[in-house]
Amino acid sequence: MAKSMIKQRTIKKSVKARGVGIHSGNVINMTLIPAIADHGVVFRRMDVGGKLVRAHNAFVNEVILSTSIEEKGVKISTVEHLMSAFSALGIDNILVELDSFEVPIMDGSSAPFVFLVQSAGIEEQEAPKKFFVIKDTVRVENNDSWAQVSPYEGFKVSLEIDFNNKKVKESGQKLSIDFAQKSYLKEISRARTFGYMRDIKTLQEKNLALGASMNNAIALSDNDVLNEDGMRYENEFVKHKILDIVGDLYLLGGSLIGHYEGYKTGHLLNDQLLSAILEQTETWSIETFEKDDSPIAFYSEDWQNTL
Repeated sequence: MAKSMIKQRTIKKSVKARGVGIHSGNVINMTLIPAIADHGVVFRRMDVGGKLVRAHNAFVNEVILSTSIEEKGVKISTVEHLMSAFSALGIDNILVELDSFEVPIMDGSSAPFVFLVQSAGIEEQEAPKKFFVIKDTVRVENNDSWAQVSPYEGFKVSLEIDFNNKKVKESGQKLSIDFAQKSYLKEISRARTFGYMRDIKTLQEKNLALGASMNNAIALSDNDVLNEDGMRYENEFVKHKILDIVGDLYLLGGSLIGHYEGYKTGHLLNDQLLSAILEQTETWSIETFEKDDSPIAFYSEDWQNTL
């Protein structure tokens, strides 16, 4: 009997969404469109003549508050939550049309994007999925912050954050998730971005966070969460940081097989880590796997009530 390879994935049909841009405050229309094998994740800016931007670390141009990519002068901001959903669902090939420079923030998590992909349906393609398999440790440091990847039979993220905030400290600032044992959709996807209310005015004076609200973020005072509905997870803060990491890592251009560990990391350190990985070509290989030997279990449509 011929063995079956893990195949690349796209979506079955186009699906549309509308939401606010967290930085511009504008209403943004987004369409997810199926793409052929080996196409990758590509953005198309409809407001500037349909110009394309490929979702890859080579095109990361800004890592302040979010991850942004730019190709030939065309920019796409805040890609990490959408990329996180694509990574978790194993979507290799997709075209993302936008009529603005940023991905809509939706509710501040990746759950709305997961729902969109599930609504469109997932289609396997006649091409093997490519994995970045880590063979040796790669580490980057920035003052006391650090991030590294090391060999591991699967995909695992271990993270410690350090926020001097009563509510964040109480919720737990250290977590390790092995995605072979824990469901991204149940444990991570609904975790929202967060920030201090006192910082909003300063950011908005710089034309940032113009669309931020308690509808798309957890608002923090010095001692408490200000959102009426409270928190979705007991440890939502560190879980959202893991959500960001999953999205940033997918800018490698494929699913990572390895163990990510970090302390006080952010988009900047994640970008530096990806650049270091891609520069040190002896530390990884691109491989394919048979389904029976898969180090990662991807979502399939026969999973019910996952969110």
